[in-house]
Amino acid sequence: MFESMIYIERKQTDPYFNIAAEEYLLKNLDDEILMFWQSTDSVILGKHQNTLKEVDLEYVNTHNIPVIRRISGGGTVFHDLGNINYTLITRGEKQENLVDFKKFTLPVIQFLRQFGLKSQFEGKNNLILAGKKFSGNSAHVFKNRVMHHGTLLYETRLDILENIINPHQAGVQDKSIESIRASVTNISDHLKEKISLESFKKQMTDYFMDYFKIESRQSLSTEIIHEIQKLAHKKYHDWSWNYGYSPKYQFSNELKSTKGLFRVELGVKDGFITEIKLLHNGVRLEIIENKILGTIHEKSILLDKIGRDDNAGIIVEVLFPKTGPNKIPV
Repeated sequence: MFESMIYIERKQTDPYFNIAAEEYLLKNLDDEILMFWQSTDSVILGKHQNTLKEVDLEYVNTHNIPVIRRISGGGTVFHDLGNINYTLITRGEKQENLVDFKKFTLPVIQFLRQFGLKSQFEGKNNLILAGKKFSGNSAHVFKNRVMHHGTLLYETRLDILENIINPHQAGVQDKSIESIRASVTNISDHLKEKISLESFKKQMTDYFMDYFKIESRQSLSTEIIHEIQKLAHKKYHDWSWNYGYSPKYQFSNELKSTKGLFRVELGVKDGFITEIKLLHNGVRLEIIENKILGTIHEKSILLDKIGRDDNAGIIVEVLFPKTGPNKIPV
C-alpha cells in the first residue's frame, strides 16, 4: 500500500515549530511519513481563512494564545495538550488522486473499534462519535506528495475552544473559507474504561505502525530541527502570514457610547486598510481617516497611529468586530 513509510518520533509541543515541521518534511524529505504530535494552546487557521472572521482576537491576545495559519485548507481548530494530532505524508503519480480523506481516516475508525466505539466518516472530512464531531481533517498537495493531517479531540478543554473560535463575525464580508459550526466531543468521554492520553496515544501509534507496515522509528536530526526552526521564525511567527494573508475583506460596524454614535466602513487587503469611512454623529473624521489609511488592521498599531485623540479608545473598538462566544466549530 505504502512504500518505505517511517514513523518520526515527535516530542516538540511548540505550535510554531509543529506547523512548520509539517511543511518542511512535506517539501524536503522523500520518505513517506507518519507522525503523532501535540501542541500547547494555539489556534490553527486554514490557509484560506480570514483571521478576523474566525477568531476572538481579544480573547487570544488576553490569554497569549498564538494564532497560526497552516498551509492546508479547511477550518479553524484549537490545539492543546489534550488534543492529539496525526500527520501522514505519502506520494503518488497523479496529483488529482492524492487527496482521499476516507482512506486516511479509515485506520482511525478501525482503531477506535477496539474500544467499542462506533465512529464514522461524515461530510467532506469529519469523523463523528454519537453524532458529534471529534476529528477534523485537511490536506495539502506538493508536487507528487500529499500531507494529510487531522485533529483527535481526546481530552481537549472544549470550554476554551468555544471562547476562542467565533466564525461568521458580524460586519465582515469576504470570500474566505468559513469554519462550519458543529457540536463536538472528546473521545475520552465515550470510553467505558478511562485510560490516559499517553496510553491511548501509544496504542494508536502501535496500531498505525502495524496498519501501514512501518518498521522504522526515527527522530528528527539536529540539522532538520534547525531548518524547521528557521522556517518557523521566518514564516509562522510572521504577522503577514498569520493575519495579513487573509483574503481581502470589507468591514462595517457602529458603536453607541456616551460620546455619541461612531460608524466605520473599511476595505482591507493583505492586512492593510485600503479604504476607510469613519463617522462620529454623522460627521466624517477625515484627520483620523488619513492617519490610519494604509495601516495594518491591528489594534495596537492603530491605537499608536491615532495617538492622543480623546476618542481613540472608542474608535479602535469600532474598527473591530464585537467579540463573544458562539457555537463551537472544529
